[in-house]
Amino acid sequence: MTDRLVIAAIQANPTVGDIRANEALARRSMARATELGADIAVFSELFLIGYPPEDLALKPAALAACRASLEALALDTARGCAALITLPCRGEDGRPKNAVALIEGGEIKGFSCKIALPNYGVFDEKRIFEPGEKPRAFEFRGIKLGAPICEDIWLEDVCAELGRQGAEILLVPNGSPFRRSSGEERLAVACDRVAATGLPLVYVNQIGGQDELVFDGASFALQGDGEMCMSLPMFEEAIACSTWKKHAGGAWRCESARRAVWPEPAEAIYRAMVVGLRDYVTKSGFSGVLLGLSGGVDSALSLVVARDALGPGGVRAFMLPSRYTGPESREDARACARAVGVALETIPIEPAIAAFDAMLADAFDGMTADITEENLQARIRGVTLMALSNKLGLMLLTTGNKSEMAVGYATLYGDMCGGYNVLKDLYKVEVYALCDWRNANAFDDGPANPIPRRVLTKAPSAELRPDQTDQDSLPPYDELDAILQELVEEDASLDEIVARGHDPLTVERIQRLLYNSEYKRRQAAPGVKIGGKAFGRDRRYPIVNGFRDRVSR
Repeated sequence: MTDRLVIAAIQANPTVGDIRANEALARRSMARATELGADIAVFSELFLIGYPPEDLALKPAALAACRASLEALALDTARGCAALITLPCRGEDGRPKNAVALIEGGEIKGFSCKIALPNYGVFDEKRIFEPGEKPRAFEFRGIKLGAPICEDIWLEDVCAELGRQGAEILLVPNGSPFRRSSGEERLAVACDRVAATGLPLVYVNQIGGQDELVFDGASFALQGDGEMCMSLPMFEEAIACSTWKKHAGGAWRCESARRAVWPEPAEAIYRAMVVGLRDYVTKSGFSGVLLGLSGGVDSALSLVVARDALGPGGVRAFMLPSRYTGPESREDARACARAVGVALETIPIEPAIAAFDAMLADAFDGMTADITEENLQARIRGVTLMALSNKLGLMLLTTGNKSEMAVGYATLYGDMCGGYNVLKDLYKVEVYALCDWRNANAFDDGPANPIPRRVLTKAPSAELRPDQTDQDSLPPYDELDAILQELVEEDASLDEIVARGHDPLTVERIQRLLYNSEYKRRQAAPGVKIGGKAFGRDRRYPIVNGFRDRVSR
């Protein structure tokens, strides 16, 4: 029995489905942990297959590959540190279980399976996994280690059971995605479990982007009295050892560990966008991105995020002006591209507009110009940018924000064209706030103040007709976004929203636009999840939907 334990937290970036690469990453991480003097390394949730694997975890070949990787890694522990490594394992009824395995001394010593399977928000583990029947405390060098998996610590029963089995330290693998409030919520839950059990806790979370989710790391450890004794950086890979000593009475205390400072909220959101885009592009096999740069705020912020994620060499920007594109927009687009070191290429769309006007003249004869002609311009831009994407082998970014997507102020097969959208979960007022933050802060090696001031002060406009502004047909964005926050994030009733000072007719109209635009959102590109109710996996509404709330009158 030992009274000293060195635990390596492996905060790494696995790729869903790339089991061989994840095995190699685990092997390198274990070797580095051994060099640092670790006795045991702890990995994040479902590391070998990547998290979340969704229905990939139901594929027998994937389960077999994970098992083979586990056996190969177990052999490595004959010459290095032990590890708690995670994977899906086939249960007795054939369904997979979400498991953690102890590998030590060249062998697989045993498994413990996740009990609490989340089935809310972006999680649907009950659909995929069979829950474990009872958690297992692992015996390791005379110490009993509990390994509750992620959601297991959100319930009292699992940690309490591990305590009854004699667990002395809780080592917690996690796949906890970023959202605005996630850090505070995780820490509060971990503190509750420590307070209830009296056991110290090491919380290991993954980093990196997976489709619309971004994992921020921010792993930490708590003493048995709840004091934080370790914190790892957000959005960075890290292998960090904490040294624990057993004191009189049997209590373990951390003697030394890394303490990183976590960024303030605006920086955390911006880093989530950068990491989400970078991993989506690189893990999908693209060499870079392209986007349409209009001179407006949304495309400007998208350009800067892309440059910070991929470097100026990984981004190409195109301006596609029409007769309605003002000289200020052209100047602002050029200034923004110049500030981030990206060349701006211009392709006028007037020849295509003229061709479509001539082609449709007979069919449209006698009809007044309306939104059809406006949408046609957006669709010409969309098909042009998609052609460039195909020819250049670059992924097209779409640049709409959450406010626009909520009320349908986006053109299907037009400005909605693209493979990814870093602004998808940001309301318009949040776009402006992040622009202000990024202008005030150099990001890594990126320039400070990259977004021209005029982009942030001029009235937003799609520039699809003369003198057009967004506020011609929408309430001011601060008002619109407040109503949308209440409708989408809070599920507030219309009476509750009106009681907060909003006009009843405006609230009813925004609700109507929100529900009527569901069919567009179903066809939208994926994008970084930032808040609690991102469109898509978080908020799943029927397209055909006859429900409408009413304001009491």
